[in-house]
Amino acid sequence: MAIRLGIIGYGNLGRGVELAAANAPDMELKVVFTRRDPASVKVHTDVPVVNVSEVEKWQDKLDVVIICGGSATDLPVQTPEYAQYFNVVDSFDTHARIPEHFANVDAAAKESGHIAVISCGWDPGLFSLARVYGNAILPEGKDYTFWGKGVSQGHSDAVRRIEGVKDARQYTIPVPAALEAVRNGENPELTTRQKHTREVFVVAEEGADREKITEEIKTMPNYFDEYDTTVHFIDEEEMKRNHSTMEHGGFVFRTGKTGWENEHQHVIEYSLKLDSNPEFTTSVLVAVARAAARMHAEGQKGGRTILDIPPAYLSEKSGEELRAHLL
Repeated sequence: MAIRLGIIGYGNLGRGVELAAANAPDMELKVVFTRRDPASVKVHTDVPVVNVSEVEKWQDKLDVVIICGGSATDLPVQTPEYAQYFNVVDSFDTHARIPEHFANVDAAAKESGHIAVISCGWDPGLFSLARVYGNAILPEGKDYTFWGKGVSQGHSDAVRRIEGVKDARQYTIPVPAALEAVRNGENPELTTRQKHTREVFVVAEEGADREKITEEIKTMPNYFDEYDTTVHFIDEEEMKRNHSTMEHGGFVFRTGKTGWENEHQHVIEYSLKLDSNPEFTTSVLVAVARAAARMHAEGQKGGRTILDIPPAYLSEKSGEELRAHLL
């Protein structure tokens, strides 16, 4: 029987989930929930679009719901709220606030008897797995994570929430010298500021205070305050012409030593190069939704992260197929 899937929010992530679900033979998208007027939302597949005020009517009709809001203001409210009604998956990516978010979601999911998996995507998500594997395999060592160059959906969304901002794109850019030092096994001590720079392109509302917008961006906690950030103001035409794609990617390293005298140096490198950040992120979300439905069917409830999911639960393939072809 197909897993009955719902989507909450139909922006870049919502559209990506719709696409990923269409490519998953064991998934059946049943509904898209939106805060907008449903008549104004045009989806690609033949499913109903319903206002979020009606989610309770769908409680017994969905196996899992993927929440496609932003991490800055949406998901901290939405995920605990909708975990009351459904098994849910989100892509909350504000690393510093994950423990707080998990606690809130875990409490709501346990009370309702649902599974709620937070912070799924490629980082947090696949990169989190790479860090855990690296730490487990090389306990004597160092972790390094680099993002980009690419468009960060979460950071772009956070900038768009600033008063006077009409549109925005934020690029995360690794510092080349830092990246090469790690790759060469030099084990450098790097501050946050030494690893990445951030570049922001903003379309401001007419008459907006650009100096105030710049200051709000550069001092935003958990997003920009620890980085060297450059802000550019451009018009809508330039935004559309030069900043409409959503490439991203990054690298996770674990460096470490083995041997009785630590004489052998090892470097684990895991990397991603993505043409479409939202489409790749939502492909991860759909795989995690599969796992969430399976865990709930086993009677599990409460909060989870990708670290709590057996790898086999992410795949549509049977255990026999996985052992024969992927092990």
